[in-house]
Order: sequence, then structure tokens, then C-alpha cells
Amino acid sequence: MYQERVLKHFKNPQNAGRIEDADGIGVVGDPSCGDFLRIYIKVEDNHIVDIKFEIYGCPAAIATSSILTDMVKGKSLDEAWGITDEDILEALGGLPENKEHCSNLGAEALSKAIISYMVNF
Repeated sequence: MYQERVLKHFKNPQNAGRIEDADGIGVVGDPSCGDFLRIYIKVEDNHIVDIKFEIYGCPAAIATSSILTDMVKGKSLDEAWGITDEDILEALGGLPENKEHCSNLGAEALSKAIISYMVNF
């Protein structure tokens, strides 16, 4: 059902946790499935130098959040802003069709975290 890469990120999520002094925070939820995601970013010289997440969700939601944080760390804000749901799905090697919506959470939460940073910068 799930690709090996999805299982890897579900069983051993990367960058899980909280950044207490985060520069930006993005929060999203999906009432239809009960998933809830919070992303924290730390920014220096217009680059995301640290990113962490807290999630309540299914294996696909955990895996998409984990791989997203790996994809984003070290990128400029512009590069991170350009990451799409499709980029996340591709990085994971795909998800079952009924779980593809999980990639929306990460992209949306990241966008909200960047906006949060820009508003407070």
C-alpha cells in the first residue's frame, strides 16, 4: 500500500518537535480526516536554518510532514515558498490516491509559517 520511503518517514520522522523561539509558525488542520499539523521555522539570512513539526495524523500525514522538513531545511524563503503538494508527493514516491490530500497539509502549513515570519519580520 505505502512506498518504502513513506514507511521510513512514518517510522522514523525527521525534524519532529518544537522550536521554542521560532521565527514563524504555520498551523493547519483537515476536519475531514482529523489531521492537525504545526510547523515551526527558524530563519537566518533569508534561509530556513531549522524546521520542526508537531502532528496528529495518519501515517501518510506524518511521512509527508517529515519529508517536507528534509526538503526545506537550508533553502531560501523563496525556494521554500515554491514547494508544492506535488513536490512532496514526488519526493515520497507517491501515496495511495485516498491519502494524497495529506501532502496539502505540509505545503499549506509551510506557507503559513513563512507568512507568519514575514509579518513579524
